[in-house]
Amino acid sequence: MKRIIEDVLEAEERVGAIIEEARDKAAEIKRSAENESSQKISDAKCKAREMAQMAVEEAKREAERLSKDKLEQVDRRKDTLVNDRADAIDGLVDRICEMILTTTDKN
Repeated sequence: MKRIIEDVLEAEERVGAIIEEARDKAAEIKRSAENESSQKISDAKCKAREMAQMAVEEAKREAERLSKDKLEQVDRRKDTLVNDRADAIDGLVDRICEMILTTTDKN
C-alpha cells in the first residue's frame, strides 16, 4: 500500500514537472510570437512610412512638373497674344503719339 502511495506521489511529481515544463515552453513560445509580431509590425510601419514618403515625393515632382507646364503654356499664350496684337498695339501707339503731337502743336 505504501508503495502504491509512493508511486502515485512520484507520478504526481512527474506530471507536475511535465506541466511546469509545458507552461515554461508555452510562455517561451508566446514571448517569441510576441517578439516576432512586434518586429513584423515595426517593419510594416517602416515600410508604410517609406511608401508614404515616396508617394509624397512623387506627388511633389508631379506638382512641380504640372506647374512648369502651366507656366510654359501661359508664356506661350502671352507671346502669341502679343504677336497677334503687335500691329494693333503699334497702331494705338502711333495714334497716341499723333494725338500728343497734335495737342502740343495747338498749344
